[in-house]
Amino acid sequence: MNNTKKICFLIFFLIFIIFLSGCGFFNLYDFILPDDIEFLQLVQSLKTPEEICRYMRDNFECEYFPFKTLSPYELYLTKKGDCDIFATFATYIANYHGYETYQIKIKFRDTFISHCLAVYVENNKGTFSSNLDYFSFPNDTFSDIVEYFTNNYESYEVYDYQNNLIEKVQK
Repeated sequence: MNNTKKICFLIFFLIFIIFLSGCGFFNLYDFILPDDIEFLQLVQSLKTPEEICRYMRDNFECEYFPFKTLSPYELYLTKKGDCDIFATFATYIANYHGYETYQIKIKFRDTFISHCLAVYVENNKGTFSSNLDYFSFPNDTFSDIVEYFTNNYESYEVYDYQNNLIEKVQK
C-alpha cells in the first residue's frame, strides 16, 4: 500500500472511531421550548424522573444516532433515540420540574464505546436512568452511580445541566 492510501485509510479510520465513540450531549442551555401545545402538556405532566422514564419506555424506541444529537422536542417527534438523546430528554424535563440534574458519560474499558446516564437528585440522593430504565437505588456520589451501573469502565465524566464538566475520573 502506498503512503497516500495509508494516509487516506488512517484518516477514514480516525473519523470512523470518532463516530463510534458515541454519546454526545445536546446543549440544553440554548434549547427553546417549542410552541407545541401537546409537547408543553407532556412536559408539564411528567413531574418525576420515574414518570419521565416510564413515558420514555412506553413511547420511545432505541436507535443509534452516530451523527446527530436530537433535542428533547426532536425525540418527542421521532420517537427514536440513543442513550445521550434519552439522557438529554430526561434531564430537561426533570430540570423543568426543579430537579437538580446531571449527565454522566461513561467510557467502557477496552472499547471505543461510551454510554450516557441521566442523574436526578431526589431526597438528597442521586437516582439515575439508563436509556429507558429508571433506577431508584439511591446513590450518594457519582462514583457510586457509575459503580452500580458498571464496573467495566475506563473513565467517566459528569456534566451539569449547562454541560459544564464538573467531575472527570480515570479508573
